[in-house]
Amino acid sequence: MVISKTKIDYSWSFSDKTIKDTSYITHGYYTYPAKFIPQLAERLIKENSAEGDMVIDPFMGSGTTIIEAIVNSRIGIGTDINEIANLIAKVKTTPIDNLTLTEEYCKLEKDLTKRMNGQFANSLRKALLKVPNNERIDYWFLPQQKERLAIILARILEIEIISVRDFFLVTFAQILKSSSIWLQKSVKPTRDLNKKIYSPIELFFAQSKKMIKKHYEFNKILKSEVRENIDTFRSVQCSDSRKLPCKNEKATLIVTSPPYVTSYEYADLHQLPSLWFGFMKELPEFRQKFIGSSYKTRKNTDLKSKLANDIVSNLKNKKQNEVRNYFADMLETFEETKRVLKKGGRACIVIGNTEFQGVKILNAEVFQQQFENIGFKTHDVIKREIPSKMLPSTRDPETGRFGKATNSNIKMAYPTEYILIMEKL
Repeated sequence: MVISKTKIDYSWSFSDKTIKDTSYITHGYYTYPAKFIPQLAERLIKENSAEGDMVIDPFMGSGTTIIEAIVNSRIGIGTDINEIANLIAKVKTTPIDNLTLTEEYCKLEKDLTKRMNGQFANSLRKALLKVPNNERIDYWFLPQQKERLAIILARILEIEIISVRDFFLVTFAQILKSSSIWLQKSVKPTRDLNKKIYSPIELFFAQSKKMIKKHYEFNKILKSEVRENIDTFRSVQCSDSRKLPCKNEKATLIVTSPPYVTSYEYADLHQLPSLWFGFMKELPEFRQKFIGSSYKTRKNTDLKSKLANDIVSNLKNKKQNEVRNYFADMLETFEETKRVLKKGGRACIVIGNTEFQGVKILNAEVFQQQFENIGFKTHDVIKREIPSKMLPSTRDPETGRFGKATNSNIKMAYPTEYILIMEKL
């Protein structure tokens, strides 16, 4: 099947879906970049697996595939190298009694109101001890915002029930951008020194109420068997996509949307909660663990794709190394999916193409070759239009980095993407 000749199937665009539709139940907890919509994951799961089957996402991000797997009575397993992603996915897929959440929120509201007012000075001294000593927190947050956020975080960390504490940590993570001087309408890390000052406590209360309501809906939609045995139906881990927590030939389906070549940019987008939770000390170091990191050197790696080799040879300098590492990392992930998939099991890979230094980076075509060269056949290729995706819509064709739309050389980043459905032989 020739990918370049594939025509757009508009039934996979889901252009009729509203934000309310795509953020139903727990899907809307956190503004996560490059997140595919739940309707896409749901359709792939229903069309390529049966109830009780195991569905895995090696790049689970905020857990979209895992949520849709358990909602549709499958076993969902997910991994992500990003600690923030793991926290969010765990919270979004963990049923919590609504009364427990509501009671804890009432305690939080009472205590935080008291600490923000009459006990502010004493509370602040103790709270600041919980904040990691990192100058980038001061780079992104004004002193008064930092102080109030510190008090909120310190109070959350006092919660004894881990699932409830994690729930409110995600609430906290979601309000950080609005509480910072990060340019509100930009996913690029850009400061706005004239940004409107928002009240962290008001943001936290509002986000908590919204999430509690959504979690109640999530609890209701889950079948009782799944809700009461969640650890049997769901596993999410902060780990490498090349080391999946699954025995050989146990999974029926892989559904994932892997990062693109410049995956280090995802590190930039997650830096605010990563700073506050102590997951990140220095941004360059944090970037190194992401797929395709240029910090690795791999000159003699067999990419199992002639097209991949041709693309790499046409690039220059650091970008050549990045793209080679990316394709090598992805190949290792595909080999791991082969290990865990049953014979006849399918891997659904949602990916688009891009361009660096005038060279077309044909990710979908490369992935297809890599899969076919390690023991898969192409079951189907779907080309879909992307009505909306939480990433900057423009890229610089020379560097591949997200750019400003005012630059005349800038191109649309991902107007369409492909869904490769590869079947294990």
